Amino acid sequence: MRISFCALPIVLLFSGVSASLTAQQPAAPHLEARGAATQLIVDGKPFLILGGELHNSSSSSLEYMKPLWPKLAAMGLNTVVTPLSWELVEPKEGVYDFALVDGLLAQARASHQRIVFLWLASWKNGMSSYAPVWVKQDTRRFPRVVERNNEVEILSPTAAATQEADARAFGALMQHIKQVDGEQHTVLMMQIENEVGVLGDTRDHSGAANKAFASAVPPELTAYLKAHQSALYPELRALWDANGNKTAGTWAEVFGDTARADEIFMAWNYARFMQAVTARGRAAYNIPMYANTWLMGEDAIPGDYPSGCPEPRVIDIWKAAGQAIDFYAPDLYAENFELWSQRFHRDGNPLFMPETRGGAAGAGNVYYALGQEAGFGFSPFGIEDEADGKSDLTASYNLIASIAPLLAERQSAGAVHGFVLGKFRSSVDFVMNGYTVHVTLDEIFGDHASTGFGLIMATGPDEFTGVGKGFRVTFEPRSPAAKQVAIAAVDEGTFVDGKWIPGRRLNGDENDQGKNWRFDSKQVTAEKVTLYRFE
Repeated sequence: MRISFCALPIVLLFSGVSASLTAQQPAAPHLEARGAATQLIVDGKPFLILGGELHNSSSSSLEYMKPLWPKLAAMGLNTVVTPLSWELVEPKEGVYDFALVDGLLAQARASHQRIVFLWLASWKNGMSSYAPVWVKQDTRRFPRVVERNNEVEILSPTAAATQEADARAFGALMQHIKQVDGEQHTVLMMQIENEVGVLGDTRDHSGAANKAFASAVPPELTAYLKAHQSALYPELRALWDANGNKTAGTWAEVFGDTARADEIFMAWNYARFMQAVTARGRAAYNIPMYANTWLMGEDAIPGDYPSGCPEPRVIDIWKAAGQAIDFYAPDLYAENFELWSQRFHRDGNPLFMPETRGGAAGAGNVYYALGQEAGFGFSPFGIEDEADGKSDLTASYNLIASIAPLLAERQSAGAVHGFVLGKFRSSVDFVMNGYTVHVTLDEIFGDHASTGFGLIMATGPDEFTGVGKGFRVTFEPRSPAAKQVAIAAVDEGTFVDGKWIPGRRLNGDENDQGKNWRFDSKQVTAEKVTLYRFE
């Protein structure tokens, strides 16, 4: 009896310690709405992904990757976005090989990097080349898309067996990641598939797909459209309106007998498939998961780009199909970077750029994505091609990394604007702290910078912090009765451990004799300006 009674407090003591330790462990990476922004929270703090996506086959070999990690770290990256293919994870049905996963995690940790994995499984760029051979060869069990009477190497999203096999493998992968990384949080997010959709035709014309297309539109889809009618993407709403806002009928009856109806049909089927795969993974390890898309040209028809992918005009269809996918992201190479960013950053969808242009274009676009659109990550494709530590992107990444805590705070407060200036736009205006802030390409002694980019944060009532190069700024009070405003001081500086360390006091030519806040075109810099009022 004494042993029992004496042991009880000890058991309770250690139970309390265990519970306390569990309570103190940071939650898994997750998305969280904080003020005006949705942010990625890692180990209890906002995390800005300064990343890069590898070429498709780079990470299939640990030996190939070994010399790349220090080069990527030298670029200022904190995250590597890398493919992980189904064929290597499950080479034989029911037999899983996680050696590559474990090796990539070990290499990333050794170079102080995080990872976003791309689950290349049933589809990659519309095709199904990353599925295991045992899936590809069994076309009865895992049927393919039919285009113009020909089977193509695209797994049909209407097949329940394919969905189950993909989901089972993904669930096993996520269970393993939780076991080996659930406390270290090297893996931040998962991308489900890659640029899905039917290439070469507007939709799947297999027997099963034709039967489904001739059947009634699922009531859960039309109920969603009716419940969210006022908030639907304008193009989708216009299409549904034009066909009478029907809540019952076949796909052609509800959406019209056009390529657009085919696209919506494929979006529903891909979305149902991928929401189910995502849900299986989240049940094993609940971290952020997203789907990306190959962007259409303005005049392109479905099939020229993957029909059914989560383009802005069908994202509502994807949302109606389930809520397991956290957000939808663009693979953005188009010239109109700002427009596409705006199309994706809407209706609660946060902006993450998993694949885009690097080099000089990326060095500027990152400021717009993280500043103006309050994005939480940026990742140019083929990042190893510029891993020499000397690129324009490296300079931007290093500067943004130094201001990351302040930037996350200002994102939440809605007090940051980003911009890219050049031949398409030489100036931009926005409102901050009661001022109209006018930003133009920099000029000195009659010479204009050809490009300029950066972001500006309001950090006090009459104080602003900016980073970038090649632009100048003036301030105008919004109220006609307000006092006049002028520049009190401009200081160049750096952020060290989140603390501002002032450097040169910029005056004379460097602030246009006190008339402008200037960022010249030589290199990216961080500067702080304070203003004063007078009669």
